[in-house]
Amino acid sequence: MADLVNDFNQYRTKMNEVILGKDNLVLKRLFNLDTNTYEAGVLDVKTKEMLGLVASLVLRCDDCIKYHLGKCQNAGTTTAELYEIFAIANIVGGTIVIPHTRRAAEYWEILQDSHL
Repeated sequence: MADLVNDFNQYRTKMNEVILGKDNLVLKRLFNLDTNTYEAGVLDVKTKEMLGLVASLVLRCDDCIKYHLGKCQNAGTTTAELYEIFAIANIVGGTIVIPHTRRAAEYWEILQDSHL
């Protein structure tokens, strides 16, 4: 199952290189803005990644959810914290978020197993 995590990260890296390699100034600026948004500021990185995860769940973007789950894990988010994040996302987004929560919970379990 760790292959799922590696495959996702490798694909994301490869396609980001393809996109950024086309030298489109607007896309480069957008990607840079996204990167800078999640750096430590008044809010720490962990808090920003948790916010990103809530937004991704509510917007129902499975790739974004996986990305932010990985970042949350790297930032030290606990499983208990994660399930509070899930609760907030489901309250804000409604029951349509439940299928994405299921996939997020599954991916979190894979991340936890691969991180040992």
